[in-house]
Amino acid sequence: MKKILMGVAIITVMIACDTKKVEGPIVVTPEEFHTSVDKVIEIMIHDIFSPPVASRIFAYPNIAAYEIIALHNEDYLSLEGQVTDLAAIPKPEADLPINYQVAALVAHMELSKRLIFSENRMEAFRDSLYGVWKTKNTSVFDASKTYGLKVAEHVGTWMNKDNYAQTRTMPKFTVNSDDPTRWQPTPPAYMDGIEPHWNKIRPFVIDSAQQFKPTPPPVFSMEEGSDFYRELKEVYDVGQKITEIGDESEEIKIAKFWDCNPYVSVTRGHLMFATKKITPGAHWIGITKISCRKTDSDFDKTIFAYTKTSLAIADAFISCWDEKYRSNLIRPETLINQHIDDNWKPVLQTPPFPEYTSGHSVVSGAASTALTNIFGDDFAFDDDTETAYGLPIRSFTSFNQAADEAAISRMYGGIHYRVAIEVGLEQGRNLGDFVVNHLRMTTKKEMASIQN
Repeated sequence: MKKILMGVAIITVMIACDTKKVEGPIVVTPEEFHTSVDKVIEIMIHDIFSPPVASRIFAYPNIAAYEIIALHNEDYLSLEGQVTDLAAIPKPEADLPINYQVAALVAHMELSKRLIFSENRMEAFRDSLYGVWKTKNTSVFDASKTYGLKVAEHVGTWMNKDNYAQTRTMPKFTVNSDDPTRWQPTPPAYMDGIEPHWNKIRPFVIDSAQQFKPTPPPVFSMEEGSDFYRELKEVYDVGQKITEIGDESEEIKIAKFWDCNPYVSVTRGHLMFATKKITPGAHWIGITKISCRKTDSDFDKTIFAYTKTSLAIADAFISCWDEKYRSNLIRPETLINQHIDDNWKPVLQTPPFPEYTSGHSVVSGAASTALTNIFGDDFAFDDDTETAYGLPIRSFTSFNQAADEAAISRMYGGIHYRVAIEVGLEQGRNLGDFVVNHLRMTTKKEMASIQN
């Protein structure tokens, strides 16, 4: 009987020790946040979100995560009062055992789930993390999860007032086929113009969609020697030259690397289907991940970098789309087929919206400015963002060099006039400067360490 009681006692002690061993701290790594962002991108590709809508999907979850970090880490400053209409997030109840990094990732996943269609894919990823965290420390996990969901609800309420829902019910864009200067749907799918009301979305940092209104494009003219005709002829001539060389052409490699068109349609006989690609904003989010990894950024700085960059990207799309549907300029492909060569095709498939200004140029200008502000100028990196889509790594000496290449890629692709590229890049950089100069997200001490 004594042996039995002693055995029971030993087992009880072992179980108690075992339980004690399990209940430790929950450590959240930057890689887990990167994986959450990657999962969102994977789902967005599956769900085929337009580039402007994708930028919104990045911004809100990052803001929710960042505000939790800023509440806990004195090196970071809240966006309350800096981002349009954002009120302070609720503070947690006193004495709760909250892990703020767990709460930040919970908020990020919850808001991301609300913004995509394939919620079950996000839930599967979320539940896998929840399972790990819960086994490490149930009480900390429960408190952190509850708080993260509370912040997600707060940010979600603010998010739902940005006019996005209203734009879903607004009329489609009307094509004026009688006006030779106006945009017309392009082959092969001849899709309607996407997001014609995006300028009605509430901006994040800029004052209004019109704040960085660019100079108008050259006056439309098909007379040889006119500024506009020279712009058109250059697109045709560049396209002819690089397609003669073929896929070995550096220009074609650049065009394909920066394509980022989620609406590419492939025709096989009577069958038409879409190929899966990321958006231009997602490409720059990928560069943000590369930069964080290269600098061994901790969890909090990683969220800071994603948030600042995604805010610049989101406002860049609002600014660019405002101009696109104001100038409503016809694409080079349409005019070249009508007036120069009816068999000509661009290297890239023309995306379904007006030409001026170039979205890649505006977004790349804004994103590169934000990233330069975070990681410094002359920040060399290897961009492997497109390897998942069968494209090789490209190397850059700075974010600005990458932005320049992304912009000119649209000329090589045959889908933009040079003026849309150059003016668009300036538009994006001016907007990016405004964002970084008007947001105070870090203390002076922390900003100095970031720049160094």
